[in-house]
Amino acid sequence: MTQSLPIGKLSRPLALTALALAISVHAHAVTFDDMLNDHLTTDQVVTNGMGLHGQRYSPLTTLNTDNVHQLRPVWAFSFGGEKQRGQESQPLVKDGVMYVTGSYSRMWAVDAYTGEQIWQYEARLPDGIMPCCDVINRGAAIYGDKVYFGTLDARLVALDRETGRVQWIKRVADYQEGHAITSAPIIIDGKLITGVAGGEFGVVGTVFAFDAETGDELWTRPVIEGHMGYVYENGEAVEHGITGGEAGLTWPGDMWQQGGGAPWLGGFYDVDTHSLLIGTGNPAPWNSHLRPGDNLYSSSRLAIDPDDGSIKWHFQATPNDGWDYDGVNEVISFDYEENGSVIKAAATADRNGFFYVLNRENGEFIRGFPFADKITWADGLDENGRPLFNPEGRPGNPADTEGERGEAVAAYPAFLGAKNWNPMAYSQDTGLFYIPSNEWMMDIWNEPVSYRKGAAYLGAGFTIRPANDDYIGVLRAVDPLTGEEVWRHENRAPLWGGVMSTAGNLIFTGTPEGYLKAFDATTGEELWGFNTGSGVVATPITWEMDGEQYVSVVSGWGGAVPLWGGEVAEVIKDFNQGGMLWTFKLPREYAQ
Repeated sequence: MTQSLPIGKLSRPLALTALALAISVHAHAVTFDDMLNDHLTTDQVVTNGMGLHGQRYSPLTTLNTDNVHQLRPVWAFSFGGEKQRGQESQPLVKDGVMYVTGSYSRMWAVDAYTGEQIWQYEARLPDGIMPCCDVINRGAAIYGDKVYFGTLDARLVALDRETGRVQWIKRVADYQEGHAITSAPIIIDGKLITGVAGGEFGVVGTVFAFDAETGDELWTRPVIEGHMGYVYENGEAVEHGITGGEAGLTWPGDMWQQGGGAPWLGGFYDVDTHSLLIGTGNPAPWNSHLRPGDNLYSSSRLAIDPDDGSIKWHFQATPNDGWDYDGVNEVISFDYEENGSVIKAAATADRNGFFYVLNRENGEFIRGFPFADKITWADGLDENGRPLFNPEGRPGNPADTEGERGEAVAAYPAFLGAKNWNPMAYSQDTGLFYIPSNEWMMDIWNEPVSYRKGAAYLGAGFTIRPANDDYIGVLRAVDPLTGEEVWRHENRAPLWGGVMSTAGNLIFTGTPEGYLKAFDATTGEELWGFNTGSGVVATPITWEMDGEQYVSVVSGWGGAVPLWGGEVAEVIKDFNQGGMLWTFKLPREYAQ
């Protein structure tokens, strides 16, 4: 962990270079319209997800299946120092400047042409931060003349885009209770919105909204039923309805008071319904026998009104979750035609191994199917998308045994999920989703546990093992209308990075072995690869400058797998840590 320093003494950004000053003259304020159109523009990436709906699809065709083999590195920027660990950030690009975050709550502005540093900001983290799954950060948000990101001690920081100087810092939650922020915040019409991590510590998952200009709090929405939401008027909190209507409807006793459900991955925005689509984490504790009931709204997807935090609808993928199958995975808006009508759908690939297609207007279940090869905790889904539980698939109740733990079960997939945080992509050309997934299993058992503030609140033990001898990771191309797996690419180590699709019929993703790879989106044929020197567990982007197409990705092995991977460690034990931002370009002479 980083050395403890006074919170008020923040590092000063490096002096602006002449190049940075020249760039700043041409910097333009980022508007909400810029964000709404980010998926259509090619000269910038101003949102996490390459568009507010998170499809991670670029309309660029300059780089394609015919010339991707000519893609080559043009610069690499080192994050430097001894602060390596996992690097899961998606960069942003605006006006020739790239904004990227790194481990230990750091951010850089980098010249997108040359890779030269413009400024650096480093949060001063206190002792005692408690991130469950590495000291990572998944990216920033930009709006107006500011750039924003969250920190491991659960703060939001607003920096001047040109200088890196602090504009405001807002404490969102108490890190001593187990809270942290690792996701990229999202901005919706001037509101800066974030979730918090900490479900393994029995915190109550909450979504927060702030005024992006001033940092003033606008609303809070706990996602566990029984907790009061608030809107802020003239700086005063005003009650705005209890989540779920009242306490104890789907929770026994007072278990809802430390119910978990942390929305730690953040969300995306659906402009058609004016909704924040966001997932919620596992209920607390893991021992499901202590909390009989559905335990709403844990392990769910929610549609939240970004104006006041009201919950419009919910869909719960894993009621009474007993396997840590968080429901935080991204919810991606897409449309398709059926019987002459346009269906406004949303897709999500859950850690529990099932892929769901929902009606994003009301949250109703349209269809679902397994995308993992093997699922043992449930035998399928009913007509409403509710799992058909396998009674032999739930770890046993410690109360039924004389020992300190209940009967263990072998569960597929492992709690790290058939798919974890690493975002999938959608191609508007093929109509397929491209899912970075893993085939692994776990032996899991329950243990007695009681809540203590700031302490782990699991009530379970586990070991993770690969499900196959020769591969764990599987990049899958899946048809959301039929459930068909169109193609797959197997990888020896787990896949922990995100995916990008392009109109050039390309799919990009990285591997823990260090490669950034490109595939044919239609056939799955591997077309190109480059080894970055450390595992790629981040998400690539692409954009255009001066008529040439660029691709960037952050490299740096880490994240949850080396911390929680159990017997998977034998596969990954020789991978090196790192911290590097790589940028590639298709030279003009190879463009077609």
